[in-house]
Amino acid sequence: MPPFSLDHRPSPFTPGEGSTSSGSSLPVYALTPGDLLNETLDPFLRNWARQAGFTAESGALLLVPSSPGGAGAADGLGGALFGLGTQPLDAPFATGKLARSLPPGRWRIVSESLPAEQAALGFALGAYRFDRYKPKTGERPLLHLDDGIDRAALERTVAGITLVRDLINTPTNDLGPDALEAAFQALGRHYGATVTTILGEDLLKQNFPLIHTVGRAAEQAPRLLEMRWGSGAKRITLVGKGVCFDTGGLDIKPAASMLLMKKDMGGAANVMGLALMIMDAGLDVSLRVLVPVVENSIAGNAFRPGDIYRSRKGLTVQIDNTDAEGRLILADALAYASESKSDLLIDMATLTGAARVALGPDLPPFFTDDEALAADLSRASVSTHDPLWRLPLFKGYEKDVTTRIADLTNAPSGGMAGAITAALFLKRFVADTSGWVHLDVYGWNPTERPHAPVGGEAQGIRALYDIIARDL
Repeated sequence: MPPFSLDHRPSPFTPGEGSTSSGSSLPVYALTPGDLLNETLDPFLRNWARQAGFTAESGALLLVPSSPGGAGAADGLGGALFGLGTQPLDAPFATGKLARSLPPGRWRIVSESLPAEQAALGFALGAYRFDRYKPKTGERPLLHLDDGIDRAALERTVAGITLVRDLINTPTNDLGPDALEAAFQALGRHYGATVTTILGEDLLKQNFPLIHTVGRAAEQAPRLLEMRWGSGAKRITLVGKGVCFDTGGLDIKPAASMLLMKKDMGGAANVMGLALMIMDAGLDVSLRVLVPVVENSIAGNAFRPGDIYRSRKGLTVQIDNTDAEGRLILADALAYASESKSDLLIDMATLTGAARVALGPDLPPFFTDDEALAADLSRASVSTHDPLWRLPLFKGYEKDVTTRIADLTNAPSGGMAGAITAALFLKRFVADTSGWVHLDVYGWNPTERPHAPVGGEAQGIRALYDIIARDL
């Protein structure tokens, strides 16, 4: 597998043995309460569970000694029991907890309630640690993968998600515009993609005025990154918001609201993770990735409330809040993307607090007028356990993104339907909205879950990959 993150990460899986033999791995039985009553379960395990009071409640772990006459580890450990609860699909990646709670060693998951690849993906996601700034801890458990699991597909999914998490978790002093470009360049270089950059004043010369406007006050220059890969008939374009830090500009954020603003490039991170998965799989597509990269800073040349700027598309935009900067840089990038025909145009952005208020941090909304695409994405969201929810591009709110002396405002007054009006703003810069979808992702886990520590998160890319790969 490629170097898929900012630093090398060991695999959570044991090396491929090339056979169905489990070798010296120990079994961990992932069970529902009903499974404990199943007479096919080894009587020794049922008895051990009963004596220990193990009821298979969700997340419960019970180590099991070697059975009399049975094989086990040198220390007498014979395996483990893990509880899935009565509704295991309510927590499809519960096995992530095993990566943090099992003793070091080689393990294999045995379950009749969870598909093998799903259980393995949960384990791998739960094994994630962001330890760039802390000493690495000791040995960790490794998972054995049977031959029935598509190891390559599983590893590329883990690679894509790990890249997203690492990029978002890295603070801006180590991941400003220069460093994000370096990561983008490294990703493209590994897969033989062509990568170009339009930097600083060249943005004005090549007609990307809004990207330049938002980023011009920062120490590191604004830029537009572009990657091209593949020559397939299906044309896929990914656009990701790359605001490496957002002070709010002259409409400065309160201190508490700045604490997570290193994650404001979460859209860029997600499209890079998705691009990794597409390229690593060698999908027969023509892939184009656009990432406008800025830091929204304050200086004497910062853009101001009340300013009016002409966009790449020619539409004029009145700045009614400098903290609504993400849609500005996306506007130029989407207009540029639309100058070439795409079969599927996806943009991803940590765009509005309104999306988080409406649906919470774990359920990103998506917006599209393409009914077939909406149906496909909703189906893929369910089948991949990658939560997404469609919100409407309600035409009744289009008047809210207009203003008296310019074509558009970047911040409608009133504070109503903020995620929808932001999507409607972006829609104005897409030439053909058939095949276009906008995802407003939060990009962060505020609380720990079995498969996800607190920190940066990939959202929507497994579902998006599913609809891209399935249609080929």
